[in-house]
Amino acid sequence: MNSIPSPQLISLHGGHSGDFCQHADNSLEEIVRAYIDRGFGWVGITEHAPPPSDGFLYPDEKDAGLTSDLLQQRFHQYMATCRLLQKKYAAQIDILVGFETEGYTGASPFTIELVHTYRPDFIVGSIHHVNDVNFDYDAAFYRQAAATAGGVDALYLQYFDAQYELITTLRPPVIGHFDLVRIYDGAYQRRLLKPDIEKRIDRNLHAIKRFGLFLDLNVRAIQKGASEPYVSRPILLKALSLGIPVVPGDDAHSVAEVGRHVKDGVRLLGELGFSVRWQELVGQLKRLG
Repeated sequence: MNSIPSPQLISLHGGHSGDFCQHADNSLEEIVRAYIDRGFGWVGITEHAPPPSDGFLYPDEKDAGLTSDLLQQRFHQYMATCRLLQKKYAAQIDILVGFETEGYTGASPFTIELVHTYRPDFIVGSIHHVNDVNFDYDAAFYRQAAATAGGVDALYLQYFDAQYELITTLRPPVIGHFDLVRIYDGAYQRRLLKPDIEKRIDRNLHAIKRFGLFLDLNVRAIQKGASEPYVSRPILLKALSLGIPVVPGDDAHSVAEVGRHVKDGVRLLGELGFSVRWQELVGQLKRLG
């Protein structure tokens, strides 16, 4: 009897590099070659979108003396480099050229401009801010964002409301780390079950289903000490019941991180009953993009 072949490795939310991200290491070409060397069939290169103004620079970007204009110039070079690498390594790996959105004031119209200008293969829709305050940079920023929102419960509510607006406005083919808002919340498992929060989660999942979008199973959370990836298991089961495709993303920020925990993510998806027929799913994603 023939054995069923293992699914080819894939990361749709990955490929940050030291060339184009302050908190990453190694060149983008080194990152791509690492994916090839580690047996990946597909990879999404999804660098952060540049900010439309200096008010939304990250602390490490400010420390490096960068400005929004400089980051926009760097993004132009990023897209050009991605296209060159896409052609150079086409025989060895299917590279999907994309970028990751933000969710602060003015981000959506600016993202639309970037899409029209650069025509990426796809985008990853992510929220890292609530009330224009970044919450995932470190625990102090998280506390500040929660205080601005009116508490941690309110932070969750506003996060999922911002995510819903992103989903319905941009319809990004991939929704990045769906429940990232739990990043510094030790009580997230109970909090996700609170009626007002769960109602918003269900609303957002139904919108994702309605528009035919994908969820990113972001396994970098495990590397950073979390007990499970984004998306957490109860939300994954909801997504499964709705028939929402879920695809692993390593969110790699260096050669050392390429592929880390992706096999764990593939195993989890297979055990839960998700499709791991990546070729079929990537074809669907390309049509969305």
